[in-house]
Amino acid sequence: MDWMLKDLAEGVPQTRQVVVLSADGLRMAQYGADTDSADRLAAACAGLQSLAGAVAAELPYSEGRMRLVVIEMDGGFFYLMAAGQGAFLAVLADEGVDAGLMGQRMRDLVLRIGEHLSSPPRQDVASR
Repeated sequence: MDWMLKDLAEGVPQTRQVVVLSADGLRMAQYGADTDSADRLAAACAGLQSLAGAVAAELPYSEGRMRLVVIEMDGGFFYLMAAGQGAFLAVLADEGVDAGLMGQRMRDLVLRIGEHLSSPPRQDVASR
């Protein structure tokens, strides 16, 4: 999966880091950052997707699922997109990134490899 993340990062100028994570915040794949940085981002994303889901549940006719979160910060943007059951795609990008292109490329990537990005629920070892 690393080459697909690399393709996203190199296809959208100003992309810094791409991480695929499970809903519980474990890094599944990364590109453009060291392992420690990717692990920190994945852990932070777990909390953010949970908060976004809680907000989504307040909307009428919503199933409470988060699809996309975009945060503009000093110096850049953060994107978090649902990417299959229990999996998410996170991207950090510099200020000059083309936001429309990033959203399109992220959606394309999720559609292309969505089934590979899914993270099935963990089972308790004692219940096996």
